[in-house]
Amino acid sequence: MPRYKLTIEYDGAPFAGWQIQADQLTVQGLLTAAVEALTGEKILVQGAGRTDAGVHACAQVAHVDLTKEWDTDTVRDALNAHLRPHPIAILVAERAADDFNARTSAVKRHYLYRIVNRRADLTLEAGRAWRVPRPLDTGTMHKSAQRLIGKHDFTTFRSTECQAKSPVKTLDVLSVERNGEKVTISAVARSFLHNQVRSMVGSLVAVGEGKWGADDLGKALEARDRSACGPVAPPDGLYLMRVDY
Repeated sequence: MPRYKLTIEYDGAPFAGWQIQADQLTVQGLLTAAVEALTGEKILVQGAGRTDAGVHACAQVAHVDLTKEWDTDTVRDALNAHLRPHPIAILVAERAADDFNARTSAVKRHYLYRIVNRRADLTLEAGRAWRVPRPLDTGTMHKSAQRLIGKHDFTTFRSTECQAKSPVKTLDVLSVERNGEKVTISAVARSFLHNQVRSMVGSLVAVGEGKWGADDLGKALEARDRSACGPVAPPDGLYLMRVDY
């Protein structure tokens, strides 16, 4: 069975996340249904990461095994036709090696969190960024974020519902940048725990608002205790930007 690699963009707002759930609208469920509409067979589409409800993707990656050879442009266009009007688009469909696996072959996952730091409500950015009305000290946020770089036990920043076997992860990048009222937080690692990025972002905002001191993020990490985490950032501002193989 030929294997196809799909690069996918979606607005996560209408969905209960990536993973198929009974009686819930999910990205994986709609993609699997689109493949069935194209091929007549129910074939599970497997993704690189299980984004949570409300989380967006600029370039999620998935693979699917089709029962016959299809032109890659036909796969892309036909799946997109069956996905309408849902806010999901196959950007690229390409043939992949038989041993390619969207999840286990990945070597880096890149996430971006978008904050709009202003008093006024969001209009154009509503549902696509987190409005933080209090002034943020992004320099202190970035400096504090470096305490989380490297291999650590991230229990503090892990959802209590996380199914990962170990809380130990290696964080390669956690950076905070400001451009006017727009604040972006970039996180890069081979893999992340459930809610890890949103948990780290929420705690960084506590630092930026002055509710936490510069060293409190490191203390929270060392506590290895979920109760030591700051508020979890909402899903609206989180984007899966890229997956490296």
